[in-house]
Amino acid sequence: QVQLVESGGGLVQAGGSLRLSCAASGRTSSINTIGWYRQAPGKQRELVATMRSDSYTSYADSAKGRFTISRDNAKNTAYLQMNSLQAEDTAVYYCYFYSLLMGTYWGQGTQVTVSS
Repeated sequence: QVQLVESGGGLVQAGGSLRLSCAASGRTSSINTIGWYRQAPGKQRELVATMRSDSYTSYADSAKGRFTISRDNAKNTAYLQMNSLQAEDTAVYYCYFYSLLMGTYWGQGTQVTVSS
């Protein structure tokens, strides 16, 4: 089992920055991929960023150049650094950890609100 706890969301003005954290506990040694999704009211869930165990990263077009995904293996924590935030980035952000052995685990979600 893996438990994920997110933090770092909040209210920020357009152009500002936030860093989301996703702390994992439990059997994290087999984690292959980490990532972040977001869901805005009335919209479909969107994959924002992923990082594989070989550190390969990928981003949604809307996040490229502004968001950075990273992980600290020593702390079992994933991060999403978000810069130049826009009103369109307002959403609930969910982290996930994927393991070939155990499947997918989700964080509880953290609200990001960008005021214009």
